[in-house]
Amino acid sequence: MSKYIIGIDTGGTYTDAVLLEETSKAVLATAKVPTTHHSLALSTAEALDTLLKESGINKEDISRLALSTTLATNAVIENKGARVAAFIIGYVKHFKLPITATIFVKGGHDISGKEEEVLDIGNIVDTIQGIRNEVDAYAVCSSMSMINSSHELVTEKAISMLDPKPVFCSHTISQHTGMRERAATAALHAKLMPIMQDFIAGVQDAMNKNKLRCPVVLITGNGDQVSLSDATKQAGTTVSSGPACSAGFGASQDIDFALIVDVGGTTTDIAMIKDGEIVLSPDGCTVGLWQTHMEAVDMFTGGIGGDSHVQVDNNGKIELGPSRVIPLSMAKGFPDCSSWLGPELKSKCISLLPDYDAETQNDPVLYTLAANGPSTASSIRQQTGFSGVPLNKRLEQLSRSQVILETGFTPTDALHVLGKINIGDKSRAEAGAAVLATLLDMNAKTFCEKVIRMTEDKIENLLIDYVIHRYWGKSLTNFISTRNDHPVLGVKFNMKIPLIGIGAAAQYFLPRVADRLGTVVNFPEYCEVGNGVGAALLGR
Repeated sequence: MSKYIIGIDTGGTYTDAVLLEETSKAVLATAKVPTTHHSLALSTAEALDTLLKESGINKEDISRLALSTTLATNAVIENKGARVAAFIIGYVKHFKLPITATIFVKGGHDISGKEEEVLDIGNIVDTIQGIRNEVDAYAVCSSMSMINSSHELVTEKAISMLDPKPVFCSHTISQHTGMRERAATAALHAKLMPIMQDFIAGVQDAMNKNKLRCPVVLITGNGDQVSLSDATKQAGTTVSSGPACSAGFGASQDIDFALIVDVGGTTTDIAMIKDGEIVLSPDGCTVGLWQTHMEAVDMFTGGIGGDSHVQVDNNGKIELGPSRVIPLSMAKGFPDCSSWLGPELKSKCISLLPDYDAETQNDPVLYTLAANGPSTASSIRQQTGFSGVPLNKRLEQLSRSQVILETGFTPTDALHVLGKINIGDKSRAEAGAAVLATLLDMNAKTFCEKVIRMTEDKIENLLIDYVIHRYWGKSLTNFISTRNDHPVLGVKFNMKIPLIGIGAAAQYFLPRVADRLGTVVNFPEYCEVGNGVGAALLGR
């Protein structure tokens, strides 16, 4: 009797589901639904329900459910997830991490495990009292804690007594000798933990609704599997789960040497297959400002995708990404953008979730949105008195908590205007393009063509930077992104291996990118749900 594996990939824009026959690896059914961030159970359940109805298989014949997600990757790129404070204990050159606070205190041990200096517990206690309202989780990293973890354990206990929030100690999740590496690893776990909790809860709810009882695994960044019960405390290992599954799909295409390029709504992820195998990096991967330090697929991730936010500032400059918004063409329940779209603070419209019914009286921003409906940051500023950093900080918190929805113009809207796709309301995209094009004294078509070229440029630059970093260990992001702006010198790069495109948006951006780089791009069957296929293959 045939047995089946279901692969589900939860991305920032879509949730994909794939049904695979276990022995033949044949894809029997697929489903693609919009990801409902405020309740992941809804989109996961819809994808599962569609898949099961389309295939008509017996649920008892499903041997495993394998999960992939880019939610962790997207959270790192967009600087979402938990607000983290890290305590760094011992003598070490100060360094920065892309988190809320990095605090250096006295203490630590030497290479033999002997205490070098008494732990400054008083400083730790005082600091916790001052920052506990500004953070959601803590990371603790002490010198040589992999040999003697006592200072980390004492700090963990002190935090739990004063502020009962999650604490991640570096000795439990990393054996690197480098303090920065261990601190970054612990901080990343802390940052991603709430996202993974929501994701797992959504999957479990969706399985209950569909009465599925099969084992479930989550594909980690190196292509291995972790159980749902361990996924939260190992949240950092999921930061490249999606790219690992992309690479797994690419490796199944009988191509020896290629770059796998997954163009999603929020990010573009790049990985490599060589000799038909996924290329791994024992030191981790690069995601935005983070260099992770857990074995993972060797990949680059950049904040550019079909739903990247397009803005026009007061100086007439177009900015693209890395933040994601709901495309105008896909946004329902928002007013006509011609009534609000403009430069900077008017570049997006914000609304409460339709079913949000929590108390709003004590929060000026929520109260304004509840009373007035969808609003721009400019109108919220006028109503609340918030401005600048305080307002941006509060909106970021609400977005992180999935309390608000944000819409604005995106490359997806530009594709609608240019007649490349028709999956939403083209008229809303056209209205947005007309407003923004007027700010630049150009017509809507020309503006949209420029947005698409900018998107292609960013993807091309990301590909070049990945290869340079892969072979020379250097990142030349600033040079690469400005290489054609020099008044005298121009630089053109040639890619000697093919590209494999994955994701629904890939076919609209990668052909011209490949042409510029002097190579070709292949779009295998089921590439639009490639991560779901990769999850099922790696979950076998």
